[in-house]
Formats: sequence, structure tokens, C-alpha cells
Amino acid sequence: MTQQPDTPASPDAATAPQLYLIAPVGAVPGAIAPLLAEIVERFRPACIRIPGAGDEDRLGRVADVIRDIAHAYDIAVVIDDHIQLAQKHGLDGVHLTTGAKQVRYARKELGADAIVGAFCGASRHEGLSAAEAGADYVSFGPAGETGLGDGETAPLDLFEWWSEMIEVPVVAEGGLDPALIATLSRMTDFLAIGPEIWGDETPSTKLSTLWR
Repeated sequence: MTQQPDTPASPDAATAPQLYLIAPVGAVPGAIAPLLAEIVERFRPACIRIPGAGDEDRLGRVADVIRDIAHAYDIAVVIDDHIQLAQKHGLDGVHLTTGAKQVRYARKELGADAIVGAFCGASRHEGLSAAEAGADYVSFGPAGETGLGDGETAPLDLFEWWSEMIEVPVVAEGGLDPALIATLSRMTDFLAIGPEIWGDETPSTKLSTLWR
């Protein structure tokens, strides 16, 4: 996850976070391909994440489409939780939605070169456990209001503390808007954007209002 986007979220390109794109839930391969290709061409995300919901056949076809588009630009692709699908479809790793629990197992199965990320909600303890287990990055969220789950958000001071104290890269996701992105840009390595844009008629245009 080292690709630097062409349009960073802050003027200081040396410290700006990179874009981490979350593909839409339930994506249809033929429909997502042109939308994703335009976004990749314009914004060059560092990584694309495939949500893990759905049957194996559809996920596999979506994975193939996204992998081919992303790898043409040297962009990494991970999938939620499905270690075997990541292996089968030549993806770069997995994003574990259960925190630190399966980090070591995923690393063992996928090998040292794979990307293993962990979503840790708003828990500093879970994030530290994932980092100690060998996660390549830790994701906290939702950073903003989403109306989902129990309503707990990851506080700004969690991201600030992590960025100052821990070397493992940190991702902010969930409920991101321009004001929150501007604030989080000082204290994150990656900003994960997906649900914020896919409901729009033109996702790439919506993304341009968030990612400058």
C-alpha cells in the first residue's frame, strides 16, 4: 500500500494520507468495471477493498474484475475476511473485520508478503493487539456519524495518539465528510472512502468533492 495518489487530501504531499477505496457492497462485475476504472484513472488509490458479503461465485467474479483493473496500476486489492478467495483469485491480502482475532492465522495462510489489515472499531486495545500480531495496518471507525451499529464512533484523539505513538499505519473509515477528512489528514496514513460515494449517480464526481 505505497501508491501515492495524484490528488492528495492535503497540500503537503509528503505527509498526506493515501486513498483507500472500498468497493460497493453487492457489486455486479459488469457494472462496477467502468465506474472503478474511471476512479482508478483519476485518483489512483493505494488499495481497493472488496466487501465480503455475498456468494462465493459472485465475489470471485468481482474480485477478478477489480484485480485486473487495480493491478494494471500497481494498486493492491484486499477482500474482507475471505482468505481462500484471496488466494484463489490472486489478491494481495485480506481485511479482517474481527479485529486481532485471526491476524496470525491469516499471516500463516497467506505468507509474509501478503497484506493483512484489521478493523478494530474504536478500541485502542484491539488495535494494539492486531499490531502486535503482525497486522500491516489497523483501521478504526466509524470516524463520523453513519447511523449504523451501536452508534459509537472512533474519537479523533484515538487517531492522533496512534499516529504519534505507533508505527503500524492507521486507516480511518466510516462517515467521512470534507471537514472530517481535513482534520483526519493530519493523523492518518489512509482514508477509506466507499459508502460515501456509491449512492451517487456519478461516484467519481462525488469522490472529487471529498478527495482534493
